[in-house]
Amino acid sequence: MWNLIRRVAANFRLEARGYHAAPRSGVSTGLYGFHHLRTAGGFQRFVDEAIERSTELVAFISTMPSAADVVRAMDEISDTVCSVVDSAELCRHTHPDREYVEEANKASLRINEYLHYLNTDHSLYDAVKKAEREGNSLTEEAQRAAHNLRVDFEKGGIHLCEEKLDRVNQLNIEIAQLCRQFGENIINDPGYVDVFPTSRIPKQLRHLCKPIYQSSSRESTALSKSGYHMKERGFRISTEPSALSSVLQCTADEEVRRMAYIKGNSVPHGNLHVLDRLIAARHELARITGYRTYADFVVKQNMASSPKVVASFLLEMSEIVKDKADEEFEAIWRVKREKCSPTAHLEPWDEAYYTALMKSSAFNLDSSVVASYFPLPQCIEGLKILVKSLFGAKCCNIPMAPGESWHPDVLKMSLHHPEEGDLGILYLDLYSREGKYPGCAHFAIKGGRRISDNEYQLPVVALVCNFSGSPNSSIARLNHWEVETLFHEFGHALHSLLSRTDYQHFSGTRVVLDLAETPSNLFEYYACDFRVLKTFAKHYSTGEMIPEKLVESMQAARKMFAATELQRQIFYASIDQTLFGEEAASPRDTSLVVADLKRQFTSWKHVEGTHWQARFSHLLNYGAGYYSYLYAKCFAATIWKKVCQDDPLSSATGTALRTNFLRHGGAKEASVLLNDLVGGGILKKRDGGIVPDIASLCEEMNVVCDVKLTEGKICGLLDQSKLLSASIHPSIRDVGSPP
Repeated sequence: MWNLIRRVAANFRLEARGYHAAPRSGVSTGLYGFHHLRTAGGFQRFVDEAIERSTELVAFISTMPSAADVVRAMDEISDTVCSVVDSAELCRHTHPDREYVEEANKASLRINEYLHYLNTDHSLYDAVKKAEREGNSLTEEAQRAAHNLRVDFEKGGIHLCEEKLDRVNQLNIEIAQLCRQFGENIINDPGYVDVFPTSRIPKQLRHLCKPIYQSSSRESTALSKSGYHMKERGFRISTEPSALSSVLQCTADEEVRRMAYIKGNSVPHGNLHVLDRLIAARHELARITGYRTYADFVVKQNMASSPKVVASFLLEMSEIVKDKADEEFEAIWRVKREKCSPTAHLEPWDEAYYTALMKSSAFNLDSSVVASYFPLPQCIEGLKILVKSLFGAKCCNIPMAPGESWHPDVLKMSLHHPEEGDLGILYLDLYSREGKYPGCAHFAIKGGRRISDNEYQLPVVALVCNFSGSPNSSIARLNHWEVETLFHEFGHALHSLLSRTDYQHFSGTRVVLDLAETPSNLFEYYACDFRVLKTFAKHYSTGEMIPEKLVESMQAARKMFAATELQRQIFYASIDQTLFGEEAASPRDTSLVVADLKRQFTSWKHVEGTHWQARFSHLLNYGAGYYSYLYAKCFAATIWKKVCQDDPLSSATGTALRTNFLRHGGAKEASVLLNDLVGGGILKKRDGGIVPDIASLCEEMNVVCDVKLTEGKICGLLDQSKLLSASIHPSIRDVGSPP
């Protein structure tokens, strides 16, 4: 029966959903290779055909075929719908043509409404339950897929009465709309500050500025009466995250830093209301579907298994890092007092500036010198060398067909293995531009899946960054943090491109949330190792290889304030857990939450009137899951030490990473993957859940990790956190600049 269904649908699959990785030269195709997307209006036909094909598959599944056919058909429905969802999502965030963006928005809304219809289809739910019961006839991956599908249905409320199920669907639609609005507000309202005169802005930042003029306060009365007006030249600086980071790090004028910090952490104001509504909607969704809080709803299926395990992990990390972070704070403050006055206060807008100053002084680092070794084209070559060394594959630049690209800056690469053939397609959209998603991200366009014994649907992904052209050059020269970011996102891409799962449900990064960031964090280590950097980091004008001593200085500088950075990540994760982890459904002041948690988890003060959480976009796709970055940081430290460090570019290292980890995507239990790769010593059981072993990270950071949190101490710390939450709320957050 399955083969019959596939023959009937062959034209649909190949034309409407098939991705043509290498169109014939000069032959027109559509956006991302989907022929429907030759025009913006094609998004609507894309949705129509996805719904038509999915409806055929629903009818087939309702006949109760074999368990294997049910799982395959469900996966094809998921693949069909995800092709539209993922394409629309990438288009909404990156396409410069507003017509495409608007049509992608409409398509996204329509397909999400259809998704909610699918999630309430009892014939699908009954078939999936039957398939799970008949698991003995399935492969291990298919059994896992059937189980996950059944859990997903129940998280969607299918087991509820009709009234509650309708409400769940309404809430899911509302949540999707709120997330979209939150993201659009960030793009549309980045904020700006006007600075006069121009001399207050360092020359290396002026390419980020827009010239402005105002009447000079120094013009004479006589000149004014004569009709002649002097104009003072200044700069308008956007406070979008990348520009704000540069201003805070490079600007000596404290008042400019203060203005930029406050503005950048106070926009978009409209997102405060959006966030309140998002928290309330997610809380109601969790309660209706049988969970205590939205954090319980999210964490249950992850390795951590419960918010209590997450809280204990965050508190343990906070205790371990606190003393060293306090020492770092005092060191920064001491330098400011030496530079300014003995009574100077240390403010949040001082951190980036003085830490950069201290790193430069301690290790004789000049950020422009470092950047001169990292022109973006050379960094892309570095990614290619990495893939060749580790996995024996080539990243080949290939031309795009007419209509396939969305901007002239976009590159297309094919990942090709000499024995296995093509492994997947990667688009690179790396330069900043107006109206584009302001952060860095990995977007799936197509998940990999097995179509037959001799046919595999190749994964297609896009990496989106926002690197700026250098002064007097259209080619970006990256600072080292940006190089790390590029390698981080490339780690996500490799996870997608190298996985070979039978079902797209498990393809690449479609893993439990607290494993998803592990490959990306691991590949950040490659961006810091001289053995890797010397293969591609060459001076943009002389071609000189990056000096080993410079890399040693960069490595030392990177570790100089590691405790402060780790403390910040703990703070972010605590905001996220608190906002989505409390039982009260009444409105609350999220700014008070952020302020109090900042006092609890960091050494830094909160600036009254700011609301950094209004552009903490991870609250959308990582809601109640931001702790995953800390899990990943610990896992990556252990993998690097035990698997990669001795010979990071060897084929043996690459084989271990690919065979034991990357190729499986989410088709195996996360804990099994980690143990298979490392051989133990990477995770620990706690309270019915799993937490990372932190020894490797602590050793790397040179902090003591023998803080023993007994059950009693954990409970005491958790009780303190609950008391803090009660004091905050008597009636019963790829992150921007540091709040």
